[in-house]
Amino acid sequence: MREILQKVRATELRDLGVKHFIAALATGIGGSVALDADFVAAENVQRLTGVQIHATFAGMQLTDEVHYRLVYERDGTLRSVEMGVKKHGKWVVDKDQLCLYLQEQDDGSYDVAHSGNTFTLTPAGLGSSLDGILQPISDPK
Repeated sequence: MREILQKVRATELRDLGVKHFIAALATGIGGSVALDADFVAAENVQRLTGVQIHATFAGMQLTDEVHYRLVYERDGTLRSVEMGVKKHGKWVVDKDQLCLYLQEQDDGSYDVAHSGNTFTLTPAGLGSSLDGILQPISDPK
């Protein structure tokens, strides 16, 4: 009887070990797939040069299609509509950065990158990044 109990316990421990091994393996594979997806997404991000920024943004608007819209007129005028509040200012490209001036705290220069249709403006100093899609101006002057 004692030998039978030892064999049963050994089998239970082996089965438990297999279950833990499978769980660890599955977690590792899942983590690997997630890391690969992040790597692919990061791989497609392209930072724009000053020339590319000007060519890409002039005559376009950046928007999240709900909360804000930044309109980059070809003459350097910047129109902002954020949560219904309209502002006017200017935009310029300085070196490889997009500089926005609307008399706000977050005025300043931004690095610009894109992945597909999504553009990310990352401030040169403190502040939050701004993500949106670039599209033709919806309300031309």
